[in-house]
Amino acid sequence: MVVGMIFMLAVEQEWDELNMAIQMFQKATMRLRYSSIPVIAAPHGMALGGGCEVCLHSDKVIAHAETYMGLVEFGVGLIPGGGGTKEFALRLSDELQDGDIRTNAFTNKFLTIGQAKVSTSAYEAYDLGILRKGVDEVIVSRVHQLAYAKKTALNMAEKGYSKPAARNDIKVLGREALGLVYVGADGMTLGHYMSEHDKLIAEKLGTVIAGGNISQTLTEVSEQYLLDVERKAFVELCMQKKTLERMQSLITKGKILRN
Repeated sequence: MVVGMIFMLAVEQEWDELNMAIQMFQKATMRLRYSSIPVIAAPHGMALGGGCEVCLHSDKVIAHAETYMGLVEFGVGLIPGGGGTKEFALRLSDELQDGDIRTNAFTNKFLTIGQAKVSTSAYEAYDLGILRKGVDEVIVSRVHQLAYAKKTALNMAEKGYSKPAARNDIKVLGREALGLVYVGADGMTLGHYMSEHDKLIAEKLGTVIAGGNISQTLTEVSEQYLLDVERKAFVELCMQKKTLERMQSLITKGKILRN
């Protein structure tokens, strides 16, 4: 999302319009996910925030080796609102194996967004869970990147591409993970490692990735449910004075404000 547009709507307290704008962005990324034709993303340079979310919802990513990718919204007092947070919850569900320590897996996903991690190359984006091993590819030649991405899309179409089915089987951790978030955020705040506002953002982020305040661990929810939780958290953060101060600092000074 464009920070300036979000800031303008939030300052004017146009909450219905802001909610609609976020919903439209979510619908755009979901149309990429459930398109009737293959969608290939070919990022290079920087793919941050919304650009990263577009990649997360594509069928396949053909990334140039020197691509910096990350969900960086935490720095301006927000969480990814175009399906990025939802996608991390979905991928956490898909990656969990029997015997895994669920809270460790959750923490890894949470910190990638919560610390606004950005890959120093496309290869590192695999380690951050932004690119998928065995699905997404990295290409060294910038000159041949688009031609290869186009060829990949055509090959997928010729082989009889069919769009994915809507997901209603995403297993979320609920209160098991939320408890971890709240305890961790309290400890970091008491130790003066994060501000009270950082704590609030962390709790909102954790709520989305955990699938809300659900009592039963590994409850199955739909993708739309997670999008709704994500959008609600995003708009609530926009209502915070300190979030507006962070956005204003980025817009006017080009700097991230710590408040």
